[in-house]
Amino acid sequence: MIEKNTNEKQAIELSTWDKVKKKIPTILMVFIFGILLFSPDAKSFLIKQLLFTGIFNAEVSSVNSTDNELKNHFDFEDYEGNIKSTADLKGKVVFINFWASWCPPCIAEFPSIEKFHSKFKNNDKMVFLMINMDDDIKTGQQFYDKKNYSLPIAQATSAVPKEIYSGSLPTSVILDKNGIVRMRHTGFANYDAKNFHLQIEKMLAE
Repeated sequence: MIEKNTNEKQAIELSTWDKVKKKIPTILMVFIFGILLFSPDAKSFLIKQLLFTGIFNAEVSSVNSTDNELKNHFDFEDYEGNIKSTADLKGKVVFINFWASWCPPCIAEFPSIEKFHSKFKNNDKMVFLMINMDDDIKTGQQFYDKKNYSLPIAQATSAVPKEIYSGSLPTSVILDKNGIVRMRHTGFANYDAKNFHLQIEKMLAE
């Protein structure tokens, strides 16, 4: 009788453990989702891993039709207080990135932009325009300083045309020397891919 009760108890314990094991994947998914929901750093880390796959490599369009020319320009102020306009940048290839320090996808793609910038920053025909969308540009600069980024920081001082920025972060735009929009990408991307750099070099040579 005692042996029977022991066997029944063991069977119940095994049955309970089997039920728990079946729920482990669900428990893990809830745990991971909770971390991603409340931790911007965790979101950023996950996105960085996705960037390594190559699926999200940036790409410049070969179409340089005047139909895609940026007709509505905007003014911006750099961190030193100098006010300029994108209209003044014709004759140069311009990379514009709209970002904020609280935006996980922005944070995730920044290392690739930093490497992209490092490769082309000494080319006088290339301009990097990092438009910070934080309420205070000092917040964006503090983020830069913490990460040791060397990218130039700026804020828009006039309305940004919807043809290049509709409110989604991050958004990246590339203008060729004639002011034609050759790329407008909403969402995170990898800007450190070899093929993308070759496309930029080709635009610089046009």
